[in-house]
Amino acid sequence: MKKKFPHTYVIIFYIIVLAAIITWLVPGGEFERTGKIVNGAEKTILVKDSFHFEKSKPQSWQIFTALFKGFVKQAGIIIFILMIGGAFWIMNASKAIDVGILSFLNFTKKLEHQKWLQKLGVNNIIITLIMIVFSIFGAVFGMSEETIAFIIILVPLAISMGYDSIVGVNMVFVAAGLGFAGAVLNPFTIGIAQGIADLPLFSGFEYRSFVWVVITFFGIFWVLRYAKKIKKDPSKSPVYQEDEYWRKKQNTNDEKLNYYTNKTSWGVFLFIQAVLLIYSFENGFELRFTTISIGESLNLSLPLIPVFAGVFPVLSIFTLRKSVHFFILTLLFYTIIFLIVGVMGYQWYITKIAGLFFAMGILSGVAMGLSANDITKLFLEGAKDIMSAALVVGLAGGILIILEDGKVIDSILYYVSNGMGGMGKTGTVSIMYAIQTAINVIIPSGSAKAALTMPVMAPFSDLVNLSRQATVMAFQFGDGFTNMITPTSGVLIGVLGVAKIPYQKWVKWITPFMISLMILGWILLLPTVLMKLPGF
Repeated sequence: MKKKFPHTYVIIFYIIVLAAIITWLVPGGEFERTGKIVNGAEKTILVKDSFHFEKSKPQSWQIFTALFKGFVKQAGIIIFILMIGGAFWIMNASKAIDVGILSFLNFTKKLEHQKWLQKLGVNNIIITLIMIVFSIFGAVFGMSEETIAFIIILVPLAISMGYDSIVGVNMVFVAAGLGFAGAVLNPFTIGIAQGIADLPLFSGFEYRSFVWVVITFFGIFWVLRYAKKIKKDPSKSPVYQEDEYWRKKQNTNDEKLNYYTNKTSWGVFLFIQAVLLIYSFENGFELRFTTISIGESLNLSLPLIPVFAGVFPVLSIFTLRKSVHFFILTLLFYTIIFLIVGVMGYQWYITKIAGLFFAMGILSGVAMGLSANDITKLFLEGAKDIMSAALVVGLAGGILIILEDGKVIDSILYYVSNGMGGMGKTGTVSIMYAIQTAINVIIPSGSAKAALTMPVMAPFSDLVNLSRQATVMAFQFGDGFTNMITPTSGVLIGVLGVAKIPYQKWVKWITPFMISLMILGWILLLPTVLMKLPGF
C-alpha cells in the first residue's frame, strides 16, 4: 500500500510542534527597541549591543492556543482571501472570464500564423510578458498579497493554454517574487532597510536595475523550460490530479454562451461613470491629480482618475454593444487599474484592495441582472469554495506566534549575528546573506525583518569595512527568494490554497529553482564587494 504524504494542514501543525521544541532548546532573550523615523514613518528598530538574556518561556500546550492567535494575527489576509473568493465567484457566474479567456485564445491562434512568432512561440511570448509585468510590480511597489487575487484569473488561463496550475502561479506569484527579490524601488524592503542604514533612499539604482533584469529573466527561462515539458505531456505535471478541479470547471464553462445586454448593465455603467466623474474633481471643478512616487526624486503628478473617467464611457459603450460579458471584463480591467493607482498613488493595502474587488463582484452581479439574494448566495458559495485556503493561512500564522511567545526570535538573531567575525568582506557578505535567508523562514515580512536586522547588520558592516549598501543587498536577496517556499508566509500559503496546489508538491517542484536562485543571488552579491559600483 502506497504511503500517503501528510496533508498541508498536518505539515503546518508539525512545524508548529517543531517551533515549540525550539523554544525549549534556545535560551530566551530580547533586544531593546526604540522608535526611528524612516522615510517619514516611525519604525521600531533594535538597539545595537542591547541584547540581554531573559527567562525562557518554553511552549507546550500553547501550540493549541497558537492556532487561535495565528488566525487573529493573519485576520487581514484571511478576510482578504474570503472577499476575493466571493467576489470572483459572482463574476465567474456571469461567464465573463470564460469569454475573455476564449477570446484571448482565439486571438493567440490567429497570431500563430505569423512565421516570426511561430519561431518564438506565441505562448512563450505571453508567459514572458505577463511575468515581466508582475516582476515590475514586485520590484517597484512590492506586490505581494495582491497576487492572491490574480491567481483566480491566471491559473484557469494557464490550464486553458495547455499548462498546469504551477505555470499559472509562476506567471503571477513567482514573477512578483522575483521582482521583490531583485527590488529596485520597493519601499517596504529597500526603502526601510536603506533608511535604517542611513543610506540615500533607493541609492545604488543602477546595479539594482541590472540585478532585477538578471533575476527576472533567469526565472522566466526556468518557467518556460518547465512549461514546454508540460505542454508536450500534461500528465507529467506533479499537480495533474489536483488540476482536475480546474479542468472540470473549464469543461463546465465550455457550454454554449448566451450573449446579451440588459438594462441593468447600462444602469451599472451610468452609476460607475457618475462616481468616476465625482472623484475626478476636488475643490469644486479643479482636476484631481495623483502623485506617483518612483524612487527618491521622481514624483509624477498625473490626472489619472480624470483620464480613466474619460476613457471609461468609450470602453463601456463599445463592450455593452457586444455583450454584458465584455462589459464585466471592462469592470475587471478597471479594478486592476485602480488597484495599481491605489497602491502606488495612495498607499492602499489589503483593506481597500479587498473593498475594491468586493465592489467589482457586486457590480458584476447587478450588471447580470441578479437579485440581491442571488448575489449574496453566490458570494457565500465563493467564500466557501476558498475557505480551505483562508484557514491554512491562519494555521501557518501559529508558527510565528510560538517563536514570538517563546522569546527565541531575538536570541536566534543574536547568535547568528555573532558568528560573522573574521570572515573578510566576501565571507561576511556571504554569511549575512545566509543569515537573512534563514531568518526569512521564520520572519517572512520584509519590513519587519528590515527593522529587526538592519540596526545590527549595518553597524557591524562598518567594523569589517563592508559597504552598507552591500549589507542591504544581502538583506534584499535573503528576504526575497525564500518567500516563495517558507510555510510561514501567509501569502504563499494563500496562493497555493487558491490554486489547489498541495504545499508538499510545491516544495518538491520549487526546491531546485530556489537553490539555483540562491546561488545566483550569491554570485550577484560578489560585485558589491569586489567592484566599484555606483552607490556602493
